[in-house]
Amino acid sequence: MSLLRIAGRPMLASMFVAGGMNSLRSPEDVAPMAEPVVRPVADRVSLLPDRTEHLVRLNGAVQVVGGVLLGLGRCPRLSALALAATLVPTTLAAHRYWDAEDPSERMQQRIHFLKNLSMLGGLLIAADDTGSAPSLLWRGRHAAHDLRHDARTVRRSVRATARPAAAAAGVRAKLGI
Repeated sequence: MSLLRIAGRPMLASMFVAGGMNSLRSPEDVAPMAEPVVRPVADRVSLLPDRTEHLVRLNGAVQVVGGVLLGLGRCPRLSALALAATLVPTTLAAHRYWDAEDPSERMQQRIHFLKNLSMLGGLLIAADDTGSAPSLLWRGRHAAHDLRHDARTVRRSVRATARPAAAAAGVRAKLGI
C-alpha cells in the first residue's frame, strides 16, 4: 500500500468520525436543520425511522463506522461509498446557502457546501481506488482473454496432431495392424 493511501485515508475519514460522534451524542442539535431534508425522504422510504433524531443518529453511526473503517483501510471502497451516501443529505441539510438571507452567512454556507462537495469527490475517488490491485472487472476480462488464448492453443494443437494421427491410422489400416 502506498504512503499516500496510508496517510490520506485517515485524513479523509477524520471529519466523518468527528461529525458522526457529534450526531450520535446530541442529535437534537442537528435535527432542526435536518428536518427539511429528512422528512421527504422518510415519507417515501418506509424502512427509515419516523423521528428525525433517530435518522440523524443513524447517519452519525454510519459516519463513525465508515470513517473508522476507511481510516484503518478495512473495506475502504465500501466505507467510502457509505460515507458518500451520508454526505449528500448532510450537505443538503446543513449548508443550504441558497436559503441564507445574510450575505456573510450565505458566503460561509457556500464555502462549507463546496468543502463537502470536495470531500464527496475525494470519497468517490477512494471508492474507485483498488489499492494497486486490479479490479474485479479487469480480472474477469483478463481471465476471459486467457481462456480464449488457451482455447486457440488447444485448437491449434488438436489440428496439428489430427492430420499425422489420421495418416498413421490410414497406414495401420493398410498394413492390417
